[in-house]
Amino acid sequence: MIGIIGAMHAETEGLVALMRDKTERVISGMTFVSGKIGKQDAVVATCGIGKVYAAMCAQTMILTWHPEYVINSGVAGGLAPGLSIADIIIATALVQHDMDISPLGDPIGWVSGADRIRFETDGDLREKLLAIAKDQNVPARPGVIASGDQFVADPARKQEIVKMFDASACEMEGGAIAQVCFSNNVPFAVLRAISDGDGGASDYNAFLHLAAARTVSLLTALLS
Repeated sequence: MIGIIGAMHAETEGLVALMRDKTERVISGMTFVSGKIGKQDAVVATCGIGKVYAAMCAQTMILTWHPEYVINSGVAGGLAPGLSIADIIIATALVQHDMDISPLGDPIGWVSGADRIRFETDGDLREKLLAIAKDQNVPARPGVIASGDQFVADPARKQEIVKMFDASACEMEGGAIAQVCFSNNVPFAVLRAISDGDGGASDYNAFLHLAAARTVSLLTALLS
C-alpha cells in the first residue's frame, strides 16, 4: 500500500480518477480513497490546507492503512532562481520556516523532540521521481522545500526563507507530513510543481491546475 496526500482536490482528483476498485472513507473530515493505481494498492487523501490538517492526515493514514511509504504531492511557490511555472521540485529535505523557538537558544526552524531542522526524504524515492521526470521531459530538480502556515507572497519574506534554509520552494503541508513520517519511521517523498512565482496569488489562481497535472503524471508513472 502506497499513501499519497494532497492538500486540495485539484492536487488529488487526477489520481482518484485513475483509481480502480475505489473505497471512500471520511475520517475527521478528511476523505481517504483507497484502491489500485496502475499495479499498486494506494490510498489517496485530501487533507486540507496547512500543517495541522497535514499532520492529522499523515498520522491517520499511517495508523489506518500502514503504507510502505508516503508521498506528499501538490503545488508550491517558487523561491530558487530560474524556476518556471509547472517546473518540479523533488524534495531533498523539508524544513518548517515558521518554527521559531530561538528566544530559548535554538536556531530558527529547530523542531524540538525530533531535534533537527531538516527532515530528509527517502533517497530511492527521490531518484526514481527524478528519473521519471527526465523520461517525461519535465523540468525537475532536487531541492529543499520550506513549509509554514503562510502563503508567502512578500519578496522580502521569500528571501529570508532562502537565506535561512537554502530552500527552492515554499508551501504549507510538506514539513508537517515529513515530521509525522519521521516519527513513525515511514519513508516519504515530497514533490511540488511550481504554481506561483513573482506573481504570487495571481499566478497561483491562474496556474494551479496546470502545475498539479504535472505531479499527477509523474506519480502515475511511478505507480504503473
